[in-house]
Amino acid sequence: MTFLRSLLFNVGFYVGSATIAILGLPLLLAPRRWVLAWARLWGDFTVGWATLACGITWRVRGRERLPAGPVLIAAKHQSTWETLAFVGIFPGAAIVLKRELLYIPIVGQAMARAGSIAVARSAGASALRGMVRDAKAAVADGRPILIFPEGTRTPVGGTLPYHAGIVALYRQLGVPVVPVALNSGLFWPRRKFLKRAGPHHVEILDPIPPGLDRDTFMATLRERIETATARLVAEAPSKYNH
Repeated sequence: MTFLRSLLFNVGFYVGSATIAILGLPLLLAPRRWVLAWARLWGDFTVGWATLACGITWRVRGRERLPAGPVLIAAKHQSTWETLAFVGIFPGAAIVLKRELLYIPIVGQAMARAGSIAVARSAGASALRGMVRDAKAAVADGRPILIFPEGTRTPVGGTLPYHAGIVALYRQLGVPVVPVALNSGLFWPRRKFLKRAGPHHVEILDPIPPGLDRDTFMATLRERIETATARLVAEAPSKYNH
């Protein structure tokens, strides 16, 4: 049954995504708010279809902890799920992503028009400067910034070093950092065809105020994200932890 539901999801996802992309092509010439609405439609479709086809239910805890105004959202990254769902959970966010994604036909152009912050990882210090410059412009527009500090999806129970980009943004933007934990990898694992029905949770954690030194900030951020993520994984019914 899991295989058939996953197959159904993939067929519907590619057909639906292609339809949304083609019908939305004229929006590449529209104002940013229209492009963001287009991106949210795609994200909402995918997340909703995952629920219908695969039974991946979800909820967000801690919305009341999200401060008003521009913030830097630093999230755990386990699955493709959050890259799509967060467009709706954190509306208007400027997402930090690798520059290579902009080369995807239609999707890449939409990401650029939506005001995403593209980073060329091979460019070193100049990439950090460009990221900070673009993030400052987004904050000046009143937009939140969304970044995955590990830079890529990690399997459940795994962790990678947090990249220097999160520190650069924290020190230069002067806004609160909101850690986000999740357990999406239990149900939509990275690089796996099968998707499992289950209660997926996202948790918005207490903000970290600006002004901390580098080491204190990084230790606090990692402790909050990794501890809460481990708790969310442990809270899932035991059948999902295999």
